[in-house]
Amino acid sequence: MTTKVGIETGLPGLVESLLLLEHEAIARYDQGMARLDNPVARAAVASFRTDHDRQLAALALLAGRMQLRPRREAGAPTPRTPGQAALAGLQGDGAILAAMRGQEDDTVIAYERAAAHPEATPEAQALFRRAQADALRHRDWMANPG
Repeated sequence: MTTKVGIETGLPGLVESLLLLEHEAIARYDQGMARLDNPVARAAVASFRTDHDRQLAALALLAGRMQLRPRREAGAPTPRTPGQAALAGLQGDGAILAAMRGQEDDTVIAYERAAAHPEATPEAQALFRRAQADALRHRDWMANPG
């Protein structure tokens, strides 16, 4: 997958896209947790989901301060992140974690672009960098679950 999140021209559109990205990530994590057999992997993915919950809350606060009301609903279909469909047909923890790792690649890219966005305030940049660091940690673990 290659995400288009982070190339929006304005900060409101960027924040809206990141909110949607986090809603979709949480849905993917829920689906992944339900399909993983290994309890250690399931616990790690559950902790990563908590990170996405925290990022979603921080983005929602930022959106509120910007008086932004996202136009799209969570869970609305989007051509950008078909993650749930990608997980649906997979069998085995390795395949599920590999697909989730690929989705974290997109999250890393999205937050890297967001932190460099010309309209990103220092507060937004800090939020975006923290989220990118979390996504890097998630991705690295998924590459070598242990």
